Amino acid sequence: MFSGIVEEAATVVKAVREGGNVHLTLRCSFVDELKIDQSVAHNGVCLTVVAIADGTYTVTAIEETLRRSNLGLLKEGDRVNVERCMLMNGRLDGHIVQGHVDCTARCEAIEEVEGSRYFLFRYEVDEAMARKGYVTVEKGSVTVNGVSLTVCDSERDSFRVAIIPYTFEHTNFGDIRVGSTVNIEFDIIGKYLARLATCL
Repeated sequence: MFSGIVEEAATVVKAVREGGNVHLTLRCSFVDELKIDQSVAHNGVCLTVVAIADGTYTVTAIEETLRRSNLGLLKEGDRVNVERCMLMNGRLDGHIVQGHVDCTARCEAIEEVEGSRYFLFRYEVDEAMARKGYVTVEKGSVTVNGVSLTVCDSERDSFRVAIIPYTFEHTNFGDIRVGSTVNIEFDIIGKYLARLATCL
């Protein structure tokens, strides 16, 4: 379980494909605090630490994960938003994030407005999944590359988010350009409500 409050942007040291899997080796400031089997969110994808060595750690993304996310596009030198699992003895600063990416979206536009930036993202709509709550709602929560954000301008297949300077500088939002692919996790509460509505 995560909150969508990114700790930092880790750097990809190595990306090795093995069959349908990709082994990602990364470097970040808290490597020494990690342990094998620990869960860490990478651009919003929950992955298990499988190795730690020489100031780096390694996680493995399987084919299903690669199909639903942008992790298969990562290469050496790329920055990845990382967050360790949520502690249950503190405040929930973001929202409930599972680390289970639902789909990818494409950045369609970036607009600078008085120091902040609006990012417009568009995704393919699957009608069956939309009925199950895989959509955004105005002022609802959405996770983009692991960052907990508030939706503005929610449309059928797109939405905008406002990014403050701190988030732009401390996450890989600073690397996103028009045409970039990002990971999306829709709000779990919306999914549960949609499911209950079909069961009653």
